[in-house]
Amino acid sequence: MVLSSKKQREVLKGFYKALFSSFGPQGWWPGRTKFEVVVGAILTQNTNWKNVEKAIKNLRARRLLNPQGMHDLSVHELAALIRPAGYFNVKAKRLKHFLNHLFDNYSGNLDGFFKRRTDVLREELLNINGIGPETADSILLYAANRPIFVIDAYTKRILLRHCMIKKHTDYHEMQRLFMENLVHDSPMFNEYHALIVKTGKDFCKTKEPLCSRCPLGRFL
Repeated sequence: MVLSSKKQREVLKGFYKALFSSFGPQGWWPGRTKFEVVVGAILTQNTNWKNVEKAIKNLRARRLLNPQGMHDLSVHELAALIRPAGYFNVKAKRLKHFLNHLFDNYSGNLDGFFKRRTDVLREELLNINGIGPETADSILLYAANRPIFVIDAYTKRILLRHCMIKKHTDYHEMQRLFMENLVHDSPMFNEYHALIVKTGKDFCKTKEPLCSRCPLGRFL
């Protein structure tokens, strides 16, 4: 049975307070520039962050962690550099799709791209081959600083276990749950999502969840 709308609002606010009190600020997303955050958001698909860091380190070492430098590379050259991130041939193509869009429409100017209205910017991102809702929203929140909530597998798992959603609730329904019940504040959305990721990794595991030790255990 799914909780009522009023109860959902109370629980979502309670989740954030409990997690922030337990873990403190997470300092996420780790990236020196907006462009690096974009690259990281694309590379982190289907892998862990440690592997992404290795790929980013390769690009930085070659002084290619910028739109022009990466745009000038061939797909094969780029794939070789991002190999540690896994699925490197696929991800190289996805990065090139993004870069081609940026150069074809904004002369490679990321700040110009980010000046677009949030709904328009999100639609453009989703129309780029290889960028789905989670990646698009990560770019919007962490690179463009837009107040939009990112949903991932950890979020769904936690919401399901706390009877906040049904098993087949889709991405946008879960996103609306947060967007309609919380103040639209990008720093808070940033922190909340990072705290959810930490909770999912450390406590709300797929098998044998550590509910008795989890800060959200009292909400069950």
